[in-house]
Amino acid sequence: MDRKRILLCLAHMSGNEMKYIQEAFDTNWVVPLGPNVNAFEEELKHFAISKPDINAGQVSETDDSDRLWPQSWPELQDREVVALCSGTAAVHLALVGLGVGQGDEVLCQSFTFCASSHPVTYVGAVPVFVDSEKDTWNMNPSLLEEAIKDRIRKTGRKPKAIIIVYLYGMPGKIAELLAVADKYGIPVIEDAAEGLGSRYDGRVVGTFGCYGVMSFNGNKMITTSGGGALVCPDRESKNRIMFYATQAREAFPYYQHEQVGYNYRLSNICAGIGRGQMTVLDAHIAHHRHIASMYAEAFDGSRGILFHGNPDSHCNSNFWLNTVTLSPDLRVKGQERAYHAAIQGAVGGAAGVVHATGQVHTDCEPGANVEAMRLYLDEANIESRPLWKPMHKQPVYKDCPAYVNGVSEKLFKCGLCLPSGPMVTDDDVRYIISQIYSACDC
Repeated sequence: MDRKRILLCLAHMSGNEMKYIQEAFDTNWVVPLGPNVNAFEEELKHFAISKPDINAGQVSETDDSDRLWPQSWPELQDREVVALCSGTAAVHLALVGLGVGQGDEVLCQSFTFCASSHPVTYVGAVPVFVDSEKDTWNMNPSLLEEAIKDRIRKTGRKPKAIIIVYLYGMPGKIAELLAVADKYGIPVIEDAAEGLGSRYDGRVVGTFGCYGVMSFNGNKMITTSGGGALVCPDRESKNRIMFYATQAREAFPYYQHEQVGYNYRLSNICAGIGRGQMTVLDAHIAHHRHIASMYAEAFDGSRGILFHGNPDSHCNSNFWLNTVTLSPDLRVKGQERAYHAAIQGAVGGAAGVVHATGQVHTDCEPGANVEAMRLYLDEANIESRPLWKPMHKQPVYKDCPAYVNGVSEKLFKCGLCLPSGPMVTDDDVRYIISQIYSACDC
C-alpha cells in the first residue's frame, strides 16, 4: 500500500508540487530547511487553527495564493508548527520538550501503532498502557484516571505525560480525557498522525493538548513521501523543538553541543511536495468520508459485519482507514485453512524488513474468520489488514504496567481495515463490498 501510494502520488503530481520542487532545485535549497519548509509550516498552522469553512475543498490545485481559512479559533492563535522527518520524530520531540527522561512513566494508549509508544523508550521512560472504550476505540477516560491513581500509589509520583491517539482518524473522548489530565496536572500529547483533518466539536484534532503530532507518511491523508510535524503551544516551544531537531547546537562560531540533539528536520524537497498536497487535502478528506458512507450503507443491517462510524456528534473522523468488525459466529469461506502456514515476508504493502519466526500463532491474534477474510480478499487482489495489535500484548512491552478492560483485545480479534485511499474509486468500493459478501459462508 505505502509504495504504491507514493508512486501514484508522484506520478500524478499537480503543477504546484512540481513547481515547488523545481524551485528548490533552482535555488539550491536541497537541504532540511528552506522556503518550502517555512511555507509548509505556515500552511499547516493555518489549517490547524481553522474553523470549519463553507468553502472548504474549493481551493484550486493551481491556486498559488496562501491558503484561505478566514475563520479561526482565537485561543489557538499562538500555536506554531515544526515540520519534521516523521510523525515518530514528532512524538519523540514532544516528550523531549516536556522534559520526559530516564525512569519517568508515560501513560500511553495501548490500541495503536508502535510509533506512539516506542519514542517513550527512546528517552529512557517507561510506557504505561491504558485500554480503550468501545465507542471510539480510543483511550478510556475512566481507566486513565484509575491508572493515574494507581501509579501515584505505587511510585509516589505522577506520570510525566499522557499520549492519546486517534485510531484510524477517529477522535477520542477528548473532553473527558482532558478533564482527567487537567485534574492531575499531567500534560497531554495528541498523536493525531492518523487524524489529519478529523475534528472534535468542530476543532482540528492535534490542537487540544500541549503538543499535537501529524504524519505525512506515504499512506496518510497527504504525503511528503515521508515526514511529519509537531503542533507546539507557542513560539518559545517551537524554538525549543527546533533546537533539538537540528542537533542542539549552541551559539558559537563552531559546533558546541551541551545537550543531545537529533537530525529530525524535513527536507525542502519533501516540504515542496507537502505544499502541493495541501491543495488537495480537503478533497482527500471528502473522498475518504464518501468511501466511508458507501461502506456504512452497504453493511447497515448486515448480519455479522459492523462498520465503525462516528459514534456521536462530537466526532467527525477523516476515516483515514475504514474498519469493520466481524461477528465471531460469522463463517468465512476457507476459514478451516486460516493460519495454515507461517508468514515469510511483509504482508501487502508493508515496508521494510521483517523477521520470519516460522511460527503460525501468537497468544493474541485475529480470529480465524478474520484471517480467512483477509486471505479471501487477497486472492481477489484486495489488500486488507487486521487492526493494530494492542501494545500491552506485544512481547517487547511484556514487563510494562498495563490497565486493561479487554476492549482492545476483543477488537483486534474481530476487526479488519479496508481499502480507503484517494485512489480507491466507487467501482473499487462496490467490488470490495461484493467480495466481502461473497466470502461469507452463509
